[in-house]
Amino acid sequence: MSYSPEVRERLERDAKEIIGRYPRSRSALLPLLHLVQSEDGYVSDDGHEFCAEMLGLSKAEVVGVSTFYTMYKRRPAGEYHVGVCINALCAVMGGDQIWEELSEHVGVSHDETTPDGKISLERLECNAACDFAPVMMVNWEFFDNQTPESAKQLVDDLRAGKEVAPTRGPRRLCTFKEASRVLAGLPDDLAHEGPSAAGPSLEGLKVAKANGWKAPEA
Repeated sequence: MSYSPEVRERLERDAKEIIGRYPRSRSALLPLLHLVQSEDGYVSDDGHEFCAEMLGLSKAEVVGVSTFYTMYKRRPAGEYHVGVCINALCAVMGGDQIWEELSEHVGVSHDETTPDGKISLERLECNAACDFAPVMMVNWEFFDNQTPESAKQLVDDLRAGKEVAPTRGPRRLCTFKEASRVLAGLPDDLAHEGPSAAGPSLEGLKVAKANGWKAPEA
């Protein structure tokens, strides 16, 4: 089943804007995959065909790229896609325990979605936020210094429709589809909201300033 004329028109309009930013149209494949994911909640067969048609690529080329990167989902993701970091530092700080208890609590495992479509889980290798370990992400927004109890409460609040704010970044947590649209290069104008670098991330800068240290000149 292909996209309806209304959806197709909207996707084409956005796709043309994105493609216009690149000297070669095929360079827009990654953001276009996010675009169709923002429509379907995953990269569907229709999404593959749309990207191939818009970029003059074969469907096989598009599928080869979408199945290589884990941020492109092969089945519908939950409204809130929850990633638990289980890389070295987060793991020893409690990430493995968070994953085990959260997976049991929600009743789904890696890359699976709850029957109500609210929550999907993913084991993440690194969130690039080791100074706040153990860290989780929901729709790619940070939730720092987590515990098994706080992780389960967070998911319960999301499923109950309660308002949840990330530790850093915008104060409103967007849905997975909305996040995919932002990743496609169509901003929601919320990037300036909320704190960014804070706490442990700034300790090195404080020490450098206290000692008068400066980066070496190029």
